[in-house]
Amino acid sequence: MSRPSTDSRTLAAIDKRSNLTRKELIEEYVKPAIPVVLTDAVSKWNAMGKFTPAFFKEKYGHLTKEVKGVTYNMADFVDRMLNASAENPAPYPFSFNVEKSFPELLKEMRPDIVYGKVDRINHPLVPRSMIYGTEIYELFLGGRGSAFPFLHFDALYMNTQITQVYGSKEFFLYGPDQNKYMYPQKNNPKFSSVDVWNPDYTQFPLFREARSVVVTVNEGETLFFPCGWWHTTKIHEPCITLGRAQLNGTNWNRFLKDEYKVWKNHHPVAAPLVYLYGRLLHPFLSFQEFLS
Repeated sequence: MSRPSTDSRTLAAIDKRSNLTRKELIEEYVKPAIPVVLTDAVSKWNAMGKFTPAFFKEKYGHLTKEVKGVTYNMADFVDRMLNASAENPAPYPFSFNVEKSFPELLKEMRPDIVYGKVDRINHPLVPRSMIYGTEIYELFLGGRGSAFPFLHFDALYMNTQITQVYGSKEFFLYGPDQNKYMYPQKNNPKFSSVDVWNPDYTQFPLFREARSVVVTVNEGETLFFPCGWWHTTKIHEPCITLGRAQLNGTNWNRFLKDEYKVWKNHHPVAAPLVYLYGRLLHPFLSFQEFLS
């Protein structure tokens, strides 16, 4: 099939592909840093058909999440998301760290999708303490009329996997070539200062030039996009989404530099040691990838 130009990372459309081998995925999308939707990557997941709003209300109705200063429990939120509308949207983002809140559900989302020859984020030589500042597996619940409030790209320069386990979600992505239009926040440059849903072009005139590529990810589909891609979402129906951070050879160096900054702010004495360990580990992991 014809490939979109990689000169500009803002594509006319995002491919939807099925039956891709891992080699094809890496060569056609991961290495050239092109987003793609995989239509059949989770066809064997037990989560599909099981992870419904009713399931989370029954099994985890007691869990709570604070959104904009208000605490909601899962049972009440599920009712809100099912009855939400454009005029009365449910609070968002309503999300949970899967490994902390319901680790027993990880087995229902197997086999894991890996966007590199070696899944570095789950490698036994990469402790979770080294992945400080982001969540690896994050579950989002949302209802009609909700939208993610910020245009951003993901922490630690992670590659991103988004799977719709229930319902659909609309994604708006801006390639790294759009950085000059994003007006990064001073205190958090991975977040845009622009209100993407109601932009003030007087204050942020360059944002008029920003061009997104839009894709709807349907139930059972998985969106991959590389690190550094700005994105946000809109929800048009009740949905449940699994976000999964991805770390491999393509984003390791950017991850390591960003992780050093995080450690320097919180654990300045340990930061150089973490960075050195990552630098020494990189050639070993690269050799493993070469052999794979």
